[in-house]
Amino acid sequence: MNQLQKWGGAAALYEALAYIIGFIGFIAVVNVGGIADPLDKVAAIVANQGMLTALMLIVYVAWGASLVVLTLALHERLNGKNSALARTATAFGLIWSVLVIASGMIYIVGMETVVALQAANPEQAATVWLAIGSIFNGLGGGVEVVGGIWVLLLSVAGLRNGRLSRPFSLFGFIVGAAGLLSVIPTLSEISTSIFGLTQIVWFAWLGINMLRQPAPVTQGATVTA
Repeated sequence: MNQLQKWGGAAALYEALAYIIGFIGFIAVVNVGGIADPLDKVAAIVANQGMLTALMLIVYVAWGASLVVLTLALHERLNGKNSALARTATAFGLIWSVLVIASGMIYIVGMETVVALQAANPEQAATVWLAIGSIFNGLGGGVEVVGGIWVLLLSVAGLRNGRLSRPFSLFGFIVGAAGLLSVIPTLSEISTSIFGLTQIVWFAWLGINMLRQPAPVTQGATVTA
C-alpha cells in the first residue's frame, strides 16, 4: 500500500517536471505552434523532428504512462473501493492517460509522414499536417476538459472524505475549472495555459505530500497536502 503511494508521489513530481520541460521546449526551444503559415510550420517540423520527438515522448507518452500510476495511487488514497466518486475520478484519470499517450503517438507518427512528403510535395505535407494537428488537438493537445473533470472529481472526493487537505482540494477547483474552460474557443488559449501552469503547482504539491505521507489518510486525521 505504502509502496504504491510512493510511486504515485514520484509520478506526480514527474508530471510537474514534464510540464516545465514542455513549456520550455515548445515555447522557448521549438515554437512550432507559433508558426501560422502551414508550409513554414512543416518546414520547421522537418528541421526539428528529433527534438520534437523527444519532447513528445517526455511530455505526452511518458507523462500519460506516469498518470496511470498516479491515478491508481489516488484511487487507493481516496478509498475507491467504497467511494463511487473516487471510482469515477479513477475512470477519468485513466481515460486522460490514454488520450495523452494517443496524442503523443499520433504527433510522432504524423511527423514521420509529413517529413517523408515534404521534400516531394510541400503543399500536400502541409495539408496532411493540418488534419493531424486537428486530431492531436481534439484528443488532448489543445483541449483539457477530461483532465479538468479528473481534477474536479478528485477535489470533491478529497473534501468529502478528508484524505486530501481542504486548501489543496480548493486549489484543485481552480485547476479543474481552467481545464473545463479550454473547450470554449475564445478562452481556449489562455485557459489551457492557466491549466498547465496551475497543474505544475498542483502535481508538485500532491507529489511532495504523497512522498511525505505514503499511507492513505483516514477520515478525521490531519492532512498536510
